[in-house]
Amino acid sequence: MSHSSVLQVEDLRIGFHQDGRVIEAVRGVSFTVGRGETVALVGESGSGKSVTALSTVSLLPDSAIIRGSVRYSGEELLNLPEAKLRKVRGNDISFIFQEPMTSLNPLHTIERQIGESLALHQGLKGEAARARTLELLEKVGIRDAETRLDAYPHQLSGGQRQRVMIAMALANGPELLIADEPTTALDVTIQAQILELLAELKVREGLSMLFITHDLGVVRRIADRVCVMQNGEIVEQGPAAEIFADPKHPYTQKLLAAEPKGRPDPVPAGAPEIVRTEHLRVWFPIHAGFLRRTVGYVKAVNDASLSVRSHETLGIVGESGSGKTTLALAILRLIPSTGPVVFMGRDLQAETKAGLRDLRRDLQIVFQDPFGSLSPRMTVEQIIAEGLGVHGVEPGRDRRQMVAEIMAEVGLDPAAMGRYPHEFSGGQRQRIAIARAMILRPKLVVLDEPTSALDMTVQVQIVELLRSLQRKWGMAYLFISHDLRVVRAMAHKVIVMQNGDVVEAGEGQQVFEAPRAEYTQRLLSAAFGPIVPASDG
Repeated sequence: MSHSSVLQVEDLRIGFHQDGRVIEAVRGVSFTVGRGETVALVGESGSGKSVTALSTVSLLPDSAIIRGSVRYSGEELLNLPEAKLRKVRGNDISFIFQEPMTSLNPLHTIERQIGESLALHQGLKGEAARARTLELLEKVGIRDAETRLDAYPHQLSGGQRQRVMIAMALANGPELLIADEPTTALDVTIQAQILELLAELKVREGLSMLFITHDLGVVRRIADRVCVMQNGEIVEQGPAAEIFADPKHPYTQKLLAAEPKGRPDPVPAGAPEIVRTEHLRVWFPIHAGFLRRTVGYVKAVNDASLSVRSHETLGIVGESGSGKTTLALAILRLIPSTGPVVFMGRDLQAETKAGLRDLRRDLQIVFQDPFGSLSPRMTVEQIIAEGLGVHGVEPGRDRRQMVAEIMAEVGLDPAAMGRYPHEFSGGQRQRIAIARAMILRPKLVVLDEPTSALDMTVQVQIVELLRSLQRKWGMAYLFISHDLRVVRAMAHKVIVMQNGDVVEAGEGQQVFEAPRAEYTQRLLSAAFGPIVPASDG
C-alpha cells in the first residue's frame, strides 16, 4: 500500500440477505483516498455510495455480507474486532450525515452531545470538555458559541445543526472525514457556507475527505478526484477536472448533462388571470403572561402582492424561513391571512366553508416529500382516486379508467395501480403525487419543493413532465424552491422572499440576469458563482 493513501478499498463486494437470497448492492469497488485529498463518490440513489462508505468501519446491519479489503493507514478494517473498531470510529475516521435532525438527539443539549464524544474517546469531562466544546463550535463558525451550549437541536437552524455535526466529527482530531450528502437538505447560501467551511477545515486540520453526493455542482467545488457509481459499480474515476472536461462513460455523460435546461413555453396572449393577491399578510400572534395577552407578532409574510395567469408559472424563492410555503398556504386558504386572495374572480377571504369546498377541486398542492404525503396503507389507485371520491367523478366517466389515463400521462405504468408507495422509487412516488393533484384538472397547482429530494436526472424528468402537463391543460403553477437552477427552467415570473418580505419581483429572465436586490444577488452568486450587479441606469 502506498504511504500517501489514508484509505484503500479493493474489490469491495456487499450483499444483503433478503427473502432467502442475497441481493448484491456493491460489486468489485476499488478506490483510494490520499492524504489531504478529497475524493467524491457520485451517483444516483441506490447506486451503492452510502453502503460503500458505511462498510469502511462496519456500520452496516448484520444482514450484510462484506468481502474484499478496506485498509486504513495499512491496517485491515474488515473483520477487525469490535473493540479495535471503536477506537477507529470517531477517533481516526468520523462521519457527517445528511440530516442532522435524525443524527442529533432531540432530548440532549448541544454541549452534552459533543461532550459525550469527548468523554468516550478522550476522557475529557467538566470544564475541560466545556472548553473543548466551545473551541469546536467556534472553529465551525457558530456565532456566540457560549450561548448555544444549552440549546437543543430544534432551537438551531438547519445550517447551525450541520455545523454542530461537523464539530462532533472533528472533536477527536480524525484523519479521515466521511461526509454523506452533508449539504443536500440546506439552502443554497448555507450550502455554499458549509462547503467553504469544509474546504477551510481540510487545509487547517490536515484532513482527508470521502465526500458522498448526487450533486455534481457540489463535486465541482470540493473534490480533487471523482468516482462515479452506477448499480453498485464504479464506472469511471479520475481527477475531477478531467471527469468534468472529458467524461468517458455514458452514465457520467448523462449525469453531467442532467440539469434542467431551457425556458418555459410563452404564456398565450390574453391568458386569463387565475389568482391575485394584494398586500397579503400572515402574522402569527405571540402570547405571553397569565392572561395570554398578545405581546407581538411573528411576521411570516408581510405585504405580498402577486398575479398568476393560466399557462404561467410564478417561482417563489428564498431561504428556509423566508415565508415561501406560508404564502402559498395562505393563498390556498389553509392558514388565516389578511388581504384579498382573488381566485377566478372570487375573493377566497370572503368565501364560506361550503364555497371553499366547491373551489378545492381547482386548488391543488404537491409536496416536497412524496413518501411523507402518500398513505403507506393505500394502493396507488386509491391514492390517485381519492380526490375523485371527495369531489365527485365526472358523469359517465369510469374512475379506474381515469386513474389509468393520468398514470400513463405522468409516465407510470397503469398496471402498477395495485401496488403501494414503498414499492416505487423516489421519482415514481413524486409522479404519483403529481397524478393525484392533476387528475382533478385544477386551475392552480402549488408545487412545494417538488424536486429537492430527487436525483439530478429525475429532477430533469419531473421538470419536463410539469412543463408538458401545463402545456396541455393550461394550469397556473406556484413553484416554491430554493433550487434556482430548477426555478430558472420553470418560472415565467419570480418573486424573492427574505424574512417574510418580497425583496424582488419581476420576469424570470430579468431577475436571473440583472438582479437588483442585494439578497437576490447573494442567492444567485451562491448557486451560479459571482455575478455582476446591475446598474441603476
